[in-house]
Amino acid sequence: MFDREKFKESVIRNLKIEFGKTLEKSNKHEKYYGVSKAIMEQIIDHWNRTEETYKKGKQAYYLSAEFLMGRALGNNLLNLGIQDEIEKSLKDLGIDVNMIEEIEEDAGLGNGGLGRLAACFLDSCATMNLPVVGYGLRYRYGIFKQKFVDGYQVEEGDHWLKYGDPWSIRRAEDIVMVEFADEEVKAVPYDTPIIGYKTKNVNTLRLWQAEALEDFDFNLFNEQRYDEAVREKNRAEDISRVLYPNDSKREGQILRLKQQYFFVSASLQDMVKKYKERIEEGFEVFSQYHAVQLNDTHPVVAIPELMRLLIDQEGLTWEKAWEIAKKTFAYTNHTIMAEALEKWDIDLYEEFLPRVYEIIVKIHKQFIEELKRKNYTKEIMNKVQIISDHSIHMAWLAIYGSHTINGVAELHTEILKNQELKDWYDLYPHKFQNKTNGITFRRWLALSNKELTQLITELLETEEWITDSNRMKELEKYAENEVVLKKFLQIKLLKKKELAAYIYKKEGIEINTDSIFDIQIKRLHEYKRQLLNALYIVDLYYRLKENPAIDIVPRTFVFGAKAAPGYVRAKAIIKYINEIARMINHDEEVKGKIQVVFVTNYNVSYGEKLFSAADVSQQISTAGKEASGTGNMKFMLNGTPTLGTYDGANVEIVQEAGKENNFIFGARVEELEVIKDSYHPKEYYEKVPGLKRAVDTLMNGTFDDGGTGMFEELYNALLEGSDWHQADNYFLLRDFEEYREAQQRVDRAYRDRLGWARKCWINLANAGKFSSDRTIEEYAKEIWNIEPPKYNS
Repeated sequence: MFDREKFKESVIRNLKIEFGKTLEKSNKHEKYYGVSKAIMEQIIDHWNRTEETYKKGKQAYYLSAEFLMGRALGNNLLNLGIQDEIEKSLKDLGIDVNMIEEIEEDAGLGNGGLGRLAACFLDSCATMNLPVVGYGLRYRYGIFKQKFVDGYQVEEGDHWLKYGDPWSIRRAEDIVMVEFADEEVKAVPYDTPIIGYKTKNVNTLRLWQAEALEDFDFNLFNEQRYDEAVREKNRAEDISRVLYPNDSKREGQILRLKQQYFFVSASLQDMVKKYKERIEEGFEVFSQYHAVQLNDTHPVVAIPELMRLLIDQEGLTWEKAWEIAKKTFAYTNHTIMAEALEKWDIDLYEEFLPRVYEIIVKIHKQFIEELKRKNYTKEIMNKVQIISDHSIHMAWLAIYGSHTINGVAELHTEILKNQELKDWYDLYPHKFQNKTNGITFRRWLALSNKELTQLITELLETEEWITDSNRMKELEKYAENEVVLKKFLQIKLLKKKELAAYIYKKEGIEINTDSIFDIQIKRLHEYKRQLLNALYIVDLYYRLKENPAIDIVPRTFVFGAKAAPGYVRAKAIIKYINEIARMINHDEEVKGKIQVVFVTNYNVSYGEKLFSAADVSQQISTAGKEASGTGNMKFMLNGTPTLGTYDGANVEIVQEAGKENNFIFGARVEELEVIKDSYHPKEYYEKVPGLKRAVDTLMNGTFDDGGTGMFEELYNALLEGSDWHQADNYFLLRDFEEYREAQQRVDRAYRDRLGWARKCWINLANAGKFSSDRTIEEYAKEIWNIEPPKYNS
């Protein structure tokens, strides 16, 4: 039972202890901190009880370089089921709950879909009472905070911890040491509670922060060598300072390698230490208590590192250690593109992780001997060697050293089995599974779209759908109900107005809420084809200039994306889109017809408003390149049709909601496979009406790239190619005309407001498959072999 008076006393006490201030004299950041700490008091006993309960059985451990958590306060209140009580308590104290929710910084612990998936998975594990711990890095500055200067992306440090983090606890008693050949650093764990939805279960996300053994050399300081006195401190802290440091030079590559090994070694040491404290049977049964999921290749060094710990520190034989490792690890593949599969130069491992490298070499030789005994040809062996071309192939190491490999969408998994990883599938068909990604309905609907949540609950006469997503299928019976569809359209308009107000506050741009909100938000990468969207907008603009009488529904194109600091071509695409926006948004002749907005610093909190307000979900990656996508699911859940290719989870979205309720275009995987070697993009460039004119704006001076040549480089990439890829490597020009036709279908369909609402409603009603609860249930049963403890409350 929630005690309002006790909670209010806790807020006031925390303000006094932390800041030495009364409630009246505390600023908004301090109030947020005090409220958050008071909520932590509410859950600490349940958290401790959950950890004690989990110690008695098998646990899964999710190792990920990213956990894109989003704001904690609102989500935690939702999951605890005390939103109303907290709001009333804060009102008594004169605190506006909306104000303190907005004050919270998004935790800088991730960048894209990989990290957000990990966050959704943790939410589902806690909600389903599953014994799962997340392990990662506590980045001090995240990836970066994005702003635009004259249309260029400019990166700034994302100091998300500047006001402290009330949601994490430093666990000094669990510090471990991580050794590199050139330094030894402390790994300091910070634990964050992951609160399950309406359960007393509280799981843990443990993040490691790198610190020096000695922060300060007094003698050097006394000799007035001030920089040297703190050199070791800075060097150690660099390891957990920034997510994905630029690795275009060797120094950056070293830092990224150290990041990966640091958090993996610390996590495994933590597991081994706790195992020894509670299990007496010896390490032969280690895998009966541990299931370790490797989220992509970043943590794959865990395989040789566990071998090192078991052999060098626990005295096991190679054979026993390998048997344990194989039974412990499972690997999730998140990419189809061969060039994105992680490889490491042998020299880096030899220099900084020499013992780990020795173990990898032995694993490699063992694997080759195994293939020889099975009479595999040299041709096949050359394709799957863990060490080749002076590189360590981390995906190959992961597949060989894991008992299960999974893709993240049906199409993705089939491509892995039949194309990209075919040689491996032929070797180990029993290892491969599919686990279509999912999203948590708590954050992406119940929290971010309360009005739609209320409507669904009223129609279903229960809140059970929030944890039993299959119940949403029952909403289909309202697809012809005019009253319900009009309510849906009213809610969508409300969310559009809220987004418009937020964009005006953040960007200073007014947008037309009566226009179609056409939204593409995701990491900036060439295969995601933001450039295709941009070229279409340029073409539409020129057609409107030629014929102002063209009848179109007003359209607002919204982009949100960050480009990796070293990804020059992606940054050029951002600049190009911003130049298009500058031209269009200042042209009175098209005012009220089309508008372009590139929101700055796209993150989870921005996403919560964008997904719920969207009319069109742009999922236009080249077929066969997007492993799954989860943004497509968030749009669908909020009743937004997909404008996209048959790629990733789009395929399953169409299977669930019907092709007639979405807008599919473009070449499919099998077609691209046929034409890829004979593809000539200039044929489309010359023949497709309007395409040449749009593409030529990249090099004819229409838009200003500041003399950098970046636009011309984009132009050449489309028509000439480069030394590392063919011309138009992602088939933008091939798909342009079909994309334009799909956009015209959107325009026609949107005019029939009830017909459009029906498409939206059918998507919403069929989103149930894409709950992360379903995904995690499959992981738990089919990969991890874990279940909720019967004795857990």
